[in-house]
Amino acid sequence: MARGVALRCCNGRKSSTLLYSSIAKVSLSFSPKTLFASFPIQPRRQSFSRLFCNLSSVPNTVDETKYKEVFNRRMAMAGLKPHHRIALGVSGGPDSMALCVLTAKWKTEGLNGVSKTNGLIDGLVAVAVDHGLRQESRDEAELVCSRVSDMGIRCEIARCDWVNGRPKQGHLQEAARDMRLLIFFLLYVKLAVYVILLLYYRYQMISNVCFRQQIGVLLIAHHADDQAELFILRLSRGSGVLGLAGTSFASEIFSQDLELDVKHMKNRSILLVRPLLDLWKEDMYKICQWGRQDWVEDPTNLSQLYVRNRIRTSIGNLQSDTFKSELQAVISECRRTRSFVDKVCTDLINQTVSVTDKGYAVLDLERLNPTEVKDICLSKYLTAVLQFISQRQRPIRGNTLKLLLNYIRAIPCRTSLTAAGCYLSPAPGSKGTKVIVSCFLDISLPSKTEILNICLNEARKRPTSDDFGQIISAAKTFSDQNRVSDVQFLDAASESVLSKARELNLLSESTYTTIGLLQRDETNRFITKKENNKSVDESEDHGTNVASSSDKVHLLPGRDLYLMNRLLIRWDLSSHQCDEARCGKCPVRTATTMEVRHMVESDWLYLAELSRSSSRDHSTSSSHKALRSLKSIPAAARRSFLVLVNHCGLLLSVPAIGFSYCPCLKASTVFLPRVPLGGGFSSFL
Repeated sequence: MARGVALRCCNGRKSSTLLYSSIAKVSLSFSPKTLFASFPIQPRRQSFSRLFCNLSSVPNTVDETKYKEVFNRRMAMAGLKPHHRIALGVSGGPDSMALCVLTAKWKTEGLNGVSKTNGLIDGLVAVAVDHGLRQESRDEAELVCSRVSDMGIRCEIARCDWVNGRPKQGHLQEAARDMRLLIFFLLYVKLAVYVILLLYYRYQMISNVCFRQQIGVLLIAHHADDQAELFILRLSRGSGVLGLAGTSFASEIFSQDLELDVKHMKNRSILLVRPLLDLWKEDMYKICQWGRQDWVEDPTNLSQLYVRNRIRTSIGNLQSDTFKSELQAVISECRRTRSFVDKVCTDLINQTVSVTDKGYAVLDLERLNPTEVKDICLSKYLTAVLQFISQRQRPIRGNTLKLLLNYIRAIPCRTSLTAAGCYLSPAPGSKGTKVIVSCFLDISLPSKTEILNICLNEARKRPTSDDFGQIISAAKTFSDQNRVSDVQFLDAASESVLSKARELNLLSESTYTTIGLLQRDETNRFITKKENNKSVDESEDHGTNVASSSDKVHLLPGRDLYLMNRLLIRWDLSSHQCDEARCGKCPVRTATTMEVRHMVESDWLYLAELSRSSSRDHSTSSSHKALRSLKSIPAAARRSFLVLVNHCGLLLSVPAIGFSYCPCLKASTVFLPRVPLGGGFSSFL
């Protein structure tokens, strides 16, 4: 039975009754063994309670001015002003409650202060997620919501979409694919799968609220301790200097579905900001005391089953002001290096990459001059381009990355290469000085569950705001004004970052030794299984990611299909009446639906056959024009074109090159990547 706990806090309020249950309850309805056949993890049973804590153990001295100044500076760095509409991710813990306190103060005490409506601050909404995996989760979310509302912040509860007490299978498969690498890293942690899925769905649910309410900014309460823990974790996994930079201060995140900004014909995004990165965990408690707010303490945060908990405990046992400041100095230098590399990568993309409306990119190697670009910058550049063309956001590592570096530096390019879901080949007529990067497709389209039906007419009715563009512009301006020009870790390999930091006197000998011990301790705990040592490109890409060859994708007239996070296609009937239509034999008029697939070699041969026809009908003239267009397009890129065929397999349209079998048919395809080239704005300042 779940029990109730009542606490009386130091501010005189009596906390509401909360329920708690055991991990055993969770495992009955949410079994990793059942949900992930490929990840046979058995959760351990451990009792825990989740309850509001009082403030009696928190020191009474709180420097309000200091916290306001730190927070205000970070908000200005993100281009934010009090009148902007902002969402907060809240869990009820001390971090998110401190974020609520600071944001409410910033909103109401800022220049020209923000007014309130019915006691709630205008333009500010908090989002609490009810994961629904325990009976008490609804009560806990409602209590968190109530506490946040008492602060004058409107709060919404986002509830996860479970079926029979567990995630929908399709959602889990998608989550598993997106998070496969992280799961591999944490397989040895028995409860890691719970954390991964809850974090994945929490971000997804909160961002969905932002998109629905046209809120362009989401604040998350990550702080300096989180960065320190992540540094040790990634250090123990052999991460390079870019990974050791931790999480970004601000970054664009894009809708998992297609949320069209029709004005600019691109997917909508929101700005994720972490304004507490300059503050430590102990500051969170002090801010809660200052704001007279209770918080949730989850005892599972003390469980040594979780990798980050072990690191947090180890750091906490060793922590001193000197250790914290020196560790923060190393992280800051890694972030400076990341900022520098990101800027170089952006400049290279702007100077050397041309993206066509057909969905492929052209790299100008003469302008790029890859032999003069450092490995770390060229790797980031290639990763950005390939991720954009394939719209697969997995990192490129190991032998694949080495292969790409060697290929791009072999000027002039004479051969072709397949890597990371892309096909690289010399551009026709360039004598190897330019490279075509196209989506590599030798397999069928994704399954129906991965295809989004949208209605552009409905999308166009959604209101747009210029605030988001102004925020991004202001954030970019601040970033450019504080551009990093001199970095120390540019040539530092993963294993040499600490040594380099010691040489630069960023670390004392004692701190260097302490971090090294933490790294070795966690590295020794990290045990990977042989079957999980495959590279990302070798692991199950031809299994869960795509449908079998027997799967077919059908499209009704007047509807839009968004496929593979990159292509939007539609067809409809025109008012034109062809001769075959009058006889009732027009294959377009008789089609109630059409199959969508990629272009194959037989389609080219069919177009050539049509063009040689002695008749002067529409299909002949259209095929002539299509073949002329195809001559200027690399063969590798043609394979990514979408075509429409009827139930008999007759090719009716290749929208990308303007071919249509009959004037009765109106068809179009648009290259509309979900994530833009470079991944959108980000800042590691």
